[in-house]
Amino acid sequence: MGCDGGTIPRRDELVRLKKKPEQKDKNSERQFRWKHCTLTQERLRQPIVMCGLGRLYSKENVIEHMLENKMPDSCSHIKTLKDIKNLNLTANPAYMANQDDKSAQFICALIGLEMSGQFRFVGLWNCGCVFSERALKEIKDKVCSVCQTPFTEQDVVVLNGSEEDVDQMRVRMEARTARLKAEKKAKSDKKAVSKTATSEAGKPESCPGKDEQQPGPSQPANVSNSKPGISSAAKSIVPNKRALISDVIGEDPTFKKSKKDYSVAKDPKASSVYKSIFTSHDSEKDQKRAHWVTYNPFYN
Repeated sequence: MGCDGGTIPRRDELVRLKKKPEQKDKNSERQFRWKHCTLTQERLRQPIVMCGLGRLYSKENVIEHMLENKMPDSCSHIKTLKDIKNLNLTANPAYMANQDDKSAQFICALIGLEMSGQFRFVGLWNCGCVFSERALKEIKDKVCSVCQTPFTEQDVVVLNGSEEDVDQMRVRMEARTARLKAEKKAKSDKKAVSKTATSEAGKPESCPGKDEQQPGPSQPANVSNSKPGISSAAKSIVPNKRALISDVIGEDPTFKKSKKDYSVAKDPKASSVYKSIFTSHDSEKDQKRAHWVTYNPFYN
């Protein structure tokens, strides 16, 4: 049965159907993860870093969130800068910024595959070099082909992997952290042991003092080693203790100047010019002005 004008309606125009739920475009989502920061969803900016789970971040955004204590629960495993690694990325020569959104910004350094999410890429935690998983399988020796740094299976991090890959990367991250702690502890213990051995080797052996030394064959037992003119009591006096000298040395001429009754004017060895500097000199008795060397307030 037709409508006005002889048109024939279709079934979907007459019957209301349930709308299907919208589905994510997997290709668009994959490309978005490889070009945007996991924290802020902004475009990735150099320097680019990865965490132990293989997610990509702009290092500037990570530092800002750490300083402001705004790290989300999904990134709670990032506590210090040691939990992220700078990536050594190879630029794509065919990529043009702000003009080309289809091609990837970076490529594999070994075989030139674009890092767009279409191919699986890995990063090495010890050196930060990034290349495709296909190129990693071609590496027979556990040595990075870019910087020649040795690595282990625990150092391989799958970038933007699936949920299974994330669980595997979490296990590797915990194993790597435990290994680094064990190496640090062993290194500190070794350093402490070497320091103790060095200190014990540097201790001098006990030897008799000067007064306890045995007399040699050419030295009589009753001969003293002290210098002439200096008594043994004066040698035992601590330097710069002038208050104790006069009580110990007596009339020793070497320390005669430290006695209280000593006067420069009465010293026969002092010159007249030297004596004239002091106020005890005869020329200073009638002095009516300040001395030219020593200031005497009594004359002013």
